[in-house]
Amino acid sequence: MSGAQKNTRKRIIAGAAMACAAATMLAGCGSDTAGGDKPQIEILVVTQANTIAPAKMAWTKKLTAACDCTIKWSQVMTTAWSNQKSPMLASGSVPDISIAAFDPSDADKVPVFEDLNQHMDQLPNVAKFFKEQPNAKKLAQTPSGSVYVLPSSRGQQFYGSGQHMMINKTWLDKLGLEIPKTWDELEKVLEAFKTQDPNGNGKADEIPMNIKKFDTTGFGPDWYNTFLLLNSLGIVTHFNSGPSQQGIYVKDGKVGNFMATDEFKTVVKYLNKLMGEGLIPSDALTKDASKYNAELSSDGKTALTGVAFAYAATDFGDLSDEYVAMPAPAGPGMSADDVTWDGSVETTMFQNNKLAVRAGDEHMDAVLKIVNELYDPDVSVQQFYGSSPEYVTKKDDKTYELTQKVYDSTERVGLGGESAAGWIPNDVTVNNIDYLTSFRAADDVYAEQYKHFDLTKDTMPDYVRPSDTDSTTISNNDTQMFDYAMPVISRWIVSGGVDGEFDDFVSKLKTLGMDDTVALWQKWYDKYTK
Repeated sequence: MSGAQKNTRKRIIAGAAMACAAATMLAGCGSDTAGGDKPQIEILVVTQANTIAPAKMAWTKKLTAACDCTIKWSQVMTTAWSNQKSPMLASGSVPDISIAAFDPSDADKVPVFEDLNQHMDQLPNVAKFFKEQPNAKKLAQTPSGSVYVLPSSRGQQFYGSGQHMMINKTWLDKLGLEIPKTWDELEKVLEAFKTQDPNGNGKADEIPMNIKKFDTTGFGPDWYNTFLLLNSLGIVTHFNSGPSQQGIYVKDGKVGNFMATDEFKTVVKYLNKLMGEGLIPSDALTKDASKYNAELSSDGKTALTGVAFAYAATDFGDLSDEYVAMPAPAGPGMSADDVTWDGSVETTMFQNNKLAVRAGDEHMDAVLKIVNELYDPDVSVQQFYGSSPEYVTKKDDKTYELTQKVYDSTERVGLGGESAAGWIPNDVTVNNIDYLTSFRAADDVYAEQYKHFDLTKDTMPDYVRPSDTDSTTISNNDTQMFDYAMPVISRWIVSGGVDGEFDDFVSKLKTLGMDDTVALWQKWYDKYTK
């Protein structure tokens, strides 16, 4: 940190108390003393709608006991937080502890948070977390080693991409077909889905392969983009998050933009071929998302969709029993040993915006005791899913099980993955998580293809974070590129023409900043990984 940055941090911290008096509209202004000598610690937590008040969650009593303090909880819904976050940061006044409120980039911009790396001796649970999950530590660290916002981990049970290629196994069985292993086999399966009435209703209403329309800003913001097929050609996507959504990929440590590759052109040509043969709906790239989703679940009795990209079989509603995940089929000339799958495997496990502490807090000892208790594995399980024993049964130190009351409740009884600030170790198992069962059934299919690439050498790790200045440059370049690129790509898929126009397309992207963006990502990739 430069001297100027340190002075800025000191000025903002010194002004926090004055700003607090003026910030009564905001959720909190830090510590106080309430009743006797016990400090009062304010904790702000941003939650999903319909989440019960944290003060009513029984596990929070463990926090109070650990700190020998009183806790004032401030709860803000995610829908309201977007309007409160910037004014709070601008005021220079933040609560003692903020959960699911700020991320490391906020700490980069406004220096009002404590560097928790200097307190690891008082945070043994966090230290254990970072030792078990070094990438989680990298996710939180600045290049200088500071940690202003702690991440969380839901544990090994959630290791895997949130994006999968799903196929109607009931249709395959009826037609005597196997799960396709190549693009050619997939095309033949889709043709059978189109012509052989696999749903048995006597109508030609089957949608052999359903795809979502593209987001105008890239390949990932609206999940389940068809360019997951790049994995069939050995380019590892990372579409849950990060710059892969803007075309950035990594191969053997070298950063590129896949829109400039032959593999990208090959996927475009394949999609155009499938659409031309009526195997992908001609209106797929203009179809409203609600219609697309309705086609996945249909009427709950007669399936319409053969193949689609989705989270898991549960996306097909009452028809979920008909669908299974399929490994990425090999593209032209590809060995099965070189085919990959989406590398967003740690994004599903880790969340990076989970806990921040007000810098220079006057009750830092009590605050750190609370933070350490939040990262106790037993407390963490209850944070995520609900308090014990009502909602979570502890079988032993390594095994928990959700009770039926979790599902009977009309409210969210835990903070969930979106809001919990904690760490569930990899050797801890939580059973009876309904959505996890379907997720694991889908993601385990890709176990072999995950072995075909290296998370550091062949993806942009989640922990690589450009500076604020470079991020602005990258964002501006991306906006220019995708304003141009997405209409062109959509036209190629619908009408063809990629062969004759591809070189000019790449040249245009270069004039719009593609090479500069790649160079910036290469710089920061090298800084964080070398």
